[in-house]
Amino acid sequence: MDETSDEPPTSAVVLDSGHFSQVIFNNVEKFYVPGGDVTCHYTLTQNIVPRGKDWVGIFRVGWKTTREYYTFMWAPQPSDVHGDTAVQQQIQFKAYYLPKDDEYYQFCYIDQDGMIRGASVPFQFRAETEDDILVVTTQGEVEEIEQLNKNLLKENEQLQANCASLQKQNTDLQEDLKKTQELQNVLESLRSSAEKLELELNSLKKENKHLKELNECREAELQQFKEQIQSVTSEKEHLETKLKTALDHVDQLQSQLLSYEKEIKDLVHSDRDKTKQCESLKEENNQLCMTITQKEKQMKELKHCLEHLNGSEAKLTRRLQNEQQKTNDLMKELEEQRRLFQALQAKKKESDLENQKLRKENDSLLRHLSQPRDISSSFVFSAPEDFVFGNPYHAAGAKRDSIRKCPICNGVFPDDIETRDYEAHVQGHILECPVCNRAFEKSNQQVFEDHMLCHSLERL
Repeated sequence: MDETSDEPPTSAVVLDSGHFSQVIFNNVEKFYVPGGDVTCHYTLTQNIVPRGKDWVGIFRVGWKTTREYYTFMWAPQPSDVHGDTAVQQQIQFKAYYLPKDDEYYQFCYIDQDGMIRGASVPFQFRAETEDDILVVTTQGEVEEIEQLNKNLLKENEQLQANCASLQKQNTDLQEDLKKTQELQNVLESLRSSAEKLELELNSLKKENKHLKELNECREAELQQFKEQIQSVTSEKEHLETKLKTALDHVDQLQSQLLSYEKEIKDLVHSDRDKTKQCESLKEENNQLCMTITQKEKQMKELKHCLEHLNGSEAKLTRRLQNEQQKTNDLMKELEEQRRLFQALQAKKKESDLENQKLRKENDSLLRHLSQPRDISSSFVFSAPEDFVFGNPYHAAGAKRDSIRKCPICNGVFPDDIETRDYEAHVQGHILECPVCNRAFEKSNQQVFEDHMLCHSLERL
C-alpha cells in the first residue's frame, strides 16, 4: 500500500462516459465484509495503453472529480503492454485503508493524466445479511444507479461545451493579441523614425543658423571692401565702365542662376526619400563650409591687393583687373551660397510637412488602438461564473477622447493619462499563465492555481 507516500495524478475535468469502458471491472461483489482485504479484478481492453502512473481508486458514489478518492493503489504494469488483446489484472486493497461506513463505493481506473478510463458497479462494506443473500438487486438501487449515470452524462456534456467555448475564445484572443502586437511594432517603428527625423531637423536648424550668421559677417566685410573699391575706382573713369559691364554680366548670371534654382527645386520636390534628402543637406552644408573658407582666403587676398592700389597707376590697373576677376568669382560664389540657402529652406519646409504627416499618422494609429473591439478580443477568464470580461485597454463603446474606466475595479482615469500607465493599472488585476499566456483575475486565485496544476500534470 503506497497511497500515503505519493499523491496520484488527478484532474478537475471528468471525461465523458464513452471512455469508461476502456477498463472493465470483473467479479465486483455487492458487499465486502469489513476488516478483510479486498481484491479488485479488472480487464485492460485493447483501447487503452497502460502507463507507469496509472492507479485504481475507491470513490464514494456521487463523486464529482478524481480528487475525491477515498484510497488508491498504483496499477501494476502488464507484461504485454503493446498487445492487441485484453489483459486481466488485479490489485489487493488492505483492510486497514478501506472505508468503515456502509456508504456505497465503486472502483475507478485513472490514467496518469488524471482521466477516468473505467468504473465499476457500486458496492458496500458491511456484513451480508439473509435479506442481502436472497435479493440480488433492488429496483431502487437500479434507479439510483441510472439516475447517477444520467447526472454524470449531463455534467460531462456541460463540461465539454464549456471546454469547447473556452478553446474557441482562447484561439480568438491569441489572434487578436498577435494583431495588436504587430500594430504596436509598427507604431514603435514610426515613433523611432519620427524621433530620428526630428533630431536631424534640429541639427540642420542649428547648422543653418550658424551659416546665416557667418553669411551676415561675410556680407558686412564684402560691403566694406566694395566701398574701398569704389573710392579707388572713382579716380579711374575708364575702369568704371568695365566694372559696369562686369555687373551687367553678373545680372545675367543671376537670372540664369534663378532659372537653375527653379529646375533644382522641381527635382528636389520629386524626391521623397527622407534619408537621401538629409544626406544631400549634409553634403551641401559641407560644400557651404568649404565655400566660406575659400571666400575668407579670397577676402585676404583682396585686402592685400587693396593695400597696394596706391602704389602706381599701372599696378593699380593690373591689380584692378585681377580684383575684377576675383569679384566676379566672388559674386558667383555668393549667388551659389544664396541658392543653396534657399534650397535648404525649401527642404526644411518639406521635412516639416513630412514630420506633421507622420505625427498625424501616429495619432491615427493611437485612435485606432483605442477603438472598441469585438468581444472575441476580450480577455478570457476561467472562473465558472464569468468566462469573459471587457478589453482592459479601452472601455466598451468609448471613444479615445472620453474618460477611461478600468473594466475590473471600475476605476475612472482622465483622458490625458498615458496608455502605458492605464495598461499597467489593468495588468495589476491580472494573473497571467507563463505556459499558455491565458489571463485570470487575481480574485480567482484558486482557479489560477488549478490551471497551473493542469499544466504540471501535462508535463508528467
